[in-house]
Amino acid sequence: MKIRIMEALDIDLEKEMWCCNRCGTELTGAGDNYKKGCLVRERLPSEVHEPLVEDSSFSFAPDPDWCRLIEFYCPRCGVMIENQYLPPGHPITHDIELDIEALQQRYGADSQTGSLSRK
Repeated sequence: MKIRIMEALDIDLEKEMWCCNRCGTELTGAGDNYKKGCLVRERLPSEVHEPLVEDSSFSFAPDPDWCRLIEFYCPRCGVMIENQYLPPGHPITHDIELDIEALQQRYGADSQTGSLSRK
C-alpha cells in the first residue's frame, strides 16, 4: 500500500520504500532520506528569479555567494519532487522522518501475508 506524503512522493509501506507517485519508481529505503534516490540539480537563484524591470539587474534573487537553489527530481520520469534554498557548502537536509511501524499499524499490516489494509 502506498501512502502519499507530498505532492510527488509516496511511501510504500509493504516494501518500506520511498516512491515517485507519478511513475512508481522506487527511490530509496524509507529509513533513508528520499533525496538520496533523486536526481539533483543546482541552479543559480537568478535563473529562477528574473529581473522585475526590463533592462535591469534588480530582482529578488538571493545573492549566489550566500544561497543556492537545489532541485530534486525523479530519476525516471523527471517530475520535481522537492526544491530548497541552502547556503553554499551546506549538506542536503533530511526533512521527513516517519514512524513506519506506526503507519503500518494504522493502515493494518497483516503479519501473515505482509499486505496492508486501511483500518
